[in-house]
Amino acid sequence: MSIAIIKTLLNRTATFSLEETLAFLAKEYKDKVVFSTSFGQEDQVITALIATNNLPITIFTLDTGRLFQETYDVFQQTLKKYRVDIKTYFPETPAVEALLNEKGPNSFYESVENRKECCFIRKVAPLTKALQGNEIWITGLRAEQSENRNDLNLFEYDEKFDIIKFNPLLKWTLKEVQDYIEKNEVPQNTLHKEGFVSIGCAPCTRAITPDEDIRAGRWWWESSHKECGLHSPLTPEGGIIREKN
Repeated sequence: MSIAIIKTLLNRTATFSLEETLAFLAKEYKDKVVFSTSFGQEDQVITALIATNNLPITIFTLDTGRLFQETYDVFQQTLKKYRVDIKTYFPETPAVEALLNEKGPNSFYESVENRKECCFIRKVAPLTKALQGNEIWITGLRAEQSENRNDLNLFEYDEKFDIIKFNPLLKWTLKEVQDYIEKNEVPQNTLHKEGFVSIGCAPCTRAITPDEDIRAGRWWWESSHKECGLHSPLTPEGGIIREKN
């Protein structure tokens, strides 16, 4: 069924612009379309498109409790510029307390398993709550962000969260994203000017050099797939299954 829906969406939006596709989804799935933002450059582009076109799409973010102050700054600037509501989801307090009491505040540096546990508590569990009851999840994923995202489709069925994902900037380059931001004076995280391309939690993000991969600054101490579980492909330990169109 989900494959058929994805094919239908691809066919019906084939000639639409990005803005027209967003408007179509908001109308077709009234009050069931959500956009998750972490206030990165890609997400800021999508927020601008939603806000300037006055689209009835719910915008939400995940506050892990370990974000950069610069991320909160652009959060505030975005609220002020676009006058939009951005719903915030936090991790469950008992889960965070249990993790810190058992393993300390920096257990994620000790093993991939510990890092995934922290990501699950601070990101995946709150995301599950945010997506519940919705039908379309809009993301800021781009194919060139990592090898794991090269095989993404414009529309996908995410079995883990039982929702259809729409990746509107899938084929955009980083330069196209940056050009849009400059042209439209979109608020952006000041860390982007300091070599931070992909920005997550402060303890798990560093700046990169021009010759490094875009995702090299995330969990740099690991030799892993550089994913937190929000957009992971299926793994032996569990994860997301994407149905191809």
